[in-house]
Amino acid sequence: MNKLILIVEDEDILREIVKDYLLDEGYKVLEATDGNEALAIFEEYQVHLIILDIMLPELDGWSVCRRIRKHSDVPIIMLTARSDEDDTLLGFELGADDYVTKPYSPPILLARVKRLIDSRYSREDKFSNEDSLSGNGIQIHFPSHLVKVDGVDINLTHTEFEILAYLMQNPGIIITREQLIIKIWGYEFDGDDRTINSHIRNLRHKLGDKANSIVTVIRVGYKFEGRA
Repeated sequence: MNKLILIVEDEDILREIVKDYLLDEGYKVLEATDGNEALAIFEEYQVHLIILDIMLPELDGWSVCRRIRKHSDVPIIMLTARSDEDDTLLGFELGADDYVTKPYSPPILLARVKRLIDSRYSREDKFSNEDSLSGNGIQIHFPSHLVKVDGVDINLTHTEFEILAYLMQNPGIIITREQLIIKIWGYEFDGDDRTINSHIRNLRHKLGDKANSIVTVIRVGYKFEGRA
């Protein structure tokens, strides 16, 4: 089944350009021009990825992202005309998986879309040949993309899921921030350490009492500690 992508962009020309690129690659596309319309479409259709502009009429992209993240881990790429790192970090803190700064190259955006779609929905055993991993009361189930803490489901974003899975795949091994960036986003990612820190902070918050399973190694990175 071709994946369905929602483009939320109020600039008609930009929206049409992105739409044409996605259609040419075989994706199905829905369009929204403001935040409220985006939420209405998201509630009605099974969307596989959202391309979300920040500066929208009615309801901005940050608010849309926040509301969607209350009950969905659908991959979200945020588009921003701002170069302020704090704005980008806010998007990550709200649960965005990636961002592209305007003006951008449509092929680069398309590459980001493909990466997220492949890593989120492909069954190529990216992390493990097994269906699940467990440690310290945390269990990951790859086919369903679900995570449980002491038997209770928790809702992680796609990026948070990937980070947790990668750390749990390598228990007791220090994973540098650079390794995480390459593993999760690839070499083309232009973020910095604060991006990783934001995702780790969100992940720990959701893990609750198990947050100490992710140990910070100062000036190096992180490691997962927990018995199976």
